[in-house]
Amino acid sequence: MYRLYIQEILFPVTPGKLSLKINGKNKTVTLINEGEVNMIKTTGLTDITIDELLLPAFQKYPFALQEVKVEAKKDSSKKKETTKFLDAEYYLEKLKAWKKKKKPIQFKLIRSSPDGTRLLWETSFSCTIENYEIIEDADKYGMDVCVKLKLKEYRPWGAKKVVKEKKKTNKGKSGAEKKEVVTVKKTRLAKEKAKSYVVKSGDCLMNIARKQLNDGSKWSKIYELNKTVIETEAKKHGRKSSSNGHWIYPGTSLKMPS
Repeated sequence: MYRLYIQEILFPVTPGKLSLKINGKNKTVTLINEGEVNMIKTTGLTDITIDELLLPAFQKYPFALQEVKVEAKKDSSKKKETTKFLDAEYYLEKLKAWKKKKKPIQFKLIRSSPDGTRLLWETSFSCTIENYEIIEDADKYGMDVCVKLKLKEYRPWGAKKVVKEKKKTNKGKSGAEKKEVVTVKKTRLAKEKAKSYVVKSGDCLMNIARKQLNDGSKWSKIYELNKTVIETEAKKHGRKSSSNGHWIYPGTSLKMPS
């Protein structure tokens, strides 16, 4: 089973085909006495191409349901998750708004077992909307709308600090100036391993394990260590279970395995 999220929005129909192109930046050069050699460079940005992203416009298909939060009662501050049909206009407005903001968005494709009880793996990273095309084809899609979407991986960047060298001059016994070069270096302390982590919007256990433990496969250890907390939060949000850690919620404090 596949679930496609863009900026925490679950799209109603997972595309039948999705392409992830990991671009290489290697360069081939010719040396005078060695012939052709390959200069290995850092991997380029990943391109994501979705040729057909179906958005139901009128027909309320049973599979075209969006998870939303609604008030349980007027006099209650607690919220529960329910399902509601959202038409194509809702998603088109979201795409338009994300493109207009000129900011990166979160792309997430989650793969789980057919019964939805076991998380397999996920693809998740920040990206930008390069372009998208809205297609209305009555012969092929009827009243529905199809979107062709092209995304590109986003890597945060910023200016780097320059290390300056200070020159110090002293006079020796002979009266000649003696130059002494003092290099000032800034060292970064090693990052201490966190003992706990507070779930943020858009997080999943695999992503947390990758960031905190440097190994996405250790998500199951995080789940086992925090099983009671995770399952309790899932029930608070109206679910029977968390589906083995598939459903986690912002604000939940998780202990990290030692």
